[in-house]
Amino acid sequence: MDDNAFAVKLALTGVIAAGTAIWGWFGWLVLLWAASMALDYGTGTLAALKNHEWSSKIAREGLWHKGGMILVVAVAALTDLAVTLILRLGIPFAPVRGSVALTALALAWYTLTELGSTLENAARITRRVPSCLTRFLKAASDAVDREEADDGERA
Repeated sequence: MDDNAFAVKLALTGVIAAGTAIWGWFGWLVLLWAASMALDYGTGTLAALKNHEWSSKIAREGLWHKGGMILVVAVAALTDLAVTLILRLGIPFAPVRGSVALTALALAWYTLTELGSTLENAARITRRVPSCLTRFLKAASDAVDREEADDGERA
């Protein structure tokens, strides 16, 4: 194996291991969501430029949408924290049994919708995308929706 390739692999493995040690799987989920938001915004901009449809008003709306998602995830995180503290105080809280995962569900749902939107943008650029990928993202998003519905029924 080439020494440079080995050094790159070693450095990449070290960065991933350090990141996982610092923030665990949840941090990677947040990072994935942030990357999917950036990818969606970037591909949306590229598609609009390619099709001569770019508008600063529409771009601002996209950024407002992303800001709204950040607020929803923040509310989910604060809700998780509040419920966790309530449960640790020993106060009975009927809607929740066990752990709270609202933030993880919100992040997963938003990540999948951002990836779906990125795929739609790619279709506007290339005119074709693999249908298996479209179906998979739809099925994954539906699975997260079902999990949210199941959590609501357990409440």
